[in-house]
Amino acid sequence: MSLHWTLIAGFLYLEIGVVVLLMVPFVSSRTWHAVFKSRFLRGLQSQLITFFYIIAAILLLFFLDAVREAWKYNAIEHKEGAATSHLDAQMQTHMRLFRAQRNMYISGFAGFLCLIINRLVNLLSNNATLQAEKEAALKQAESASKAAESLLNAGDSGDSNKKSANTKELESKVAKLEKELSAANKNVESMKSQAENVSQEYDRLMEEKDRLQRKVNIMPQDKKDD
Repeated sequence: MSLHWTLIAGFLYLEIGVVVLLMVPFVSSRTWHAVFKSRFLRGLQSQLITFFYIIAAILLLFFLDAVREAWKYNAIEHKEGAATSHLDAQMQTHMRLFRAQRNMYISGFAGFLCLIINRLVNLLSNNATLQAEKEAALKQAESASKAAESLLNAGDSGDSNKKSANTKELESKVAKLEKELSAANKNVESMKSQAENVSQEYDRLMEEKDRLQRKVNIMPQDKKDD
């Protein structure tokens, strides 16, 4: 394997490790969100985005080159098979075709895992943000409920003359607080549904990662058979 394909294969193994690390169950999405939003990574955000697009473009070019090589040697193999060429030439063609197919799989999986890592980072950040908004909405609803109870208790403990004078004001405040509580509950329900969608997408990406891992594990066996 040449140097650049060795580097791409090493980058693929690094991506697999990053995906496994991001999907570790005992590390919460808030922890990853704090890491992603740290001062160090914020300073490197623009450079990281540029680096990501450069790596994706390089992997795409190598993938297209590997596809071209695979097509070329596949066509040569069919020609040599039809012409019943020498066994050494056929073995050399088979070897080059295998290398081209191997390089195609390596570059393709590496580029695909780049997209998966980018998607996982976005999902983890969005999930952490939704959880924070959910807790804030719940606290707001609890404070609104406590304020309504305190207003009702203050109205009950007052004199009968003051009660008749402040009844309309208390009712308007209670109605306003009830509207705020209803809006907060709606926000909580919407955030719950969004969190469920994020969780389903996360599970789907885990299944896709497992499927890619099985394909990568099959590749050395195919090479050993050849």
